[in-house]
Amino acid sequence: MTLDDVVISEAIVESFFNDFKNNLRHQVSIAGAGPAGLTAGYYLAKEKIKVVIFEKNLRVGGGMPGGGIMFNKIVVQEPARKILDEMEIRYFPYQPGYYVADSLEAISCLTLKALRAGVKIFNLMGVEDVMVKNSEVKGLVINWESVRMANLHVDPIAVSCDAAIDATGHGCEVVAKLEKRGNIKLNTSTGKIMGEGPMWAEKGEEAIIECTKEVFPGLYVSGMSANAVFGAPRMGPVFGGMMLSGKKVAGMILQTL
Repeated sequence: MTLDDVVISEAIVESFFNDFKNNLRHQVSIAGAGPAGLTAGYYLAKEKIKVVIFEKNLRVGGGMPGGGIMFNKIVVQEPARKILDEMEIRYFPYQPGYYVADSLEAISCLTLKALRAGVKIFNLMGVEDVMVKNSEVKGLVINWESVRMANLHVDPIAVSCDAAIDATGHGCEVVAKLEKRGNIKLNTSTGKIMGEGPMWAEKGEEAIIECTKEVFPGLYVSGMSANAVFGAPRMGPVFGGMMLSGKKVAGMILQTL
């Protein structure tokens, strides 16, 4: 068999275009394919919700693959152990209530489970703006991340959704873009992004569940975005709260759809 270079190109372009076109309208948009975003996507898609994740980086996973200081191990506490089991992530007990898993296996399992459940992931695409109609988020404005990095003046395009999740991590990028539009009052005590607090794993892990909520009509925060928006501490390389936050936000959205 002789390989045809153009057939290879056609296969990539046609299949991607069809996927992309078929997912411009969906029920839930998620910005960020880290542990919170992937977990949220999995639990939503499991219930037959049409979910699309936009990840600006080449790879998925957020900070999870790096573990702690590039030691590719993560710690997960007891409340999240059931999620490890459901995602088929292997782990071992370190001390009572603390479990250690391989960070690369963990993110690989989360990604595979999300994809197999029906989540569509578009990497190298970032969220440039938020589409607000009648004081409610009804879509995201996206662009190739390479366009932003090269500082090119290329107009973005819009996708529509019934709900959106900011799972972009410490920068809470989607909420930040919405806030910059002005005349926006967020569901925080100040009406603005409160900023992430200093590292305190115990408090941060407790707060991340409480902070996982709707921050503006149609826009939810999950993972470290939640702590950053509501002023809670960061936690370091303990990831149970991230996954629990993803599962919680999925449940909240399922109740509204």
